[in-house]
Amino acid sequence: MNQTNNRKLTGNAQTLRKNMTKEERHLWYDFLKECPQTFHRQKVIGNYIADFYCAKAKLVIEIDGSQHYMEKGKKDDQNRDRYFHTLGLTVVRYSNLEVNQHFDSVCEDILRLLELPSP
Repeated sequence: MNQTNNRKLTGNAQTLRKNMTKEERHLWYDFLKECPQTFHRQKVIGNYIADFYCAKAKLVIEIDGSQHYMEKGKKDDQNRDRYFHTLGLTVVRYSNLEVNQHFDSVCEDILRLLELPSP
């Protein structure tokens, strides 16, 4: 992955790590933290901060709250996803509802993605 990370976002990323949403905390502490492949929380990639990132699998996981379903959120997410794809990253999105109500299915899906060859 060749990109320059925006160092100005480092402080924002640290703040986001300290103030994760309930759903992000659940996914991190109850699954990703102990996952066989290493994940990073609130990882600065270029001019964006990914919720979770696995370098080995070239995988970005985003947990979407209600703001992501409004017009501005959708457009921002499209731009972010497009940028991540130019770096050869796979982006997968789960809603807060999915994390809360279908946690096991979300974890199974992530494990399935980790078994796929990187793009």
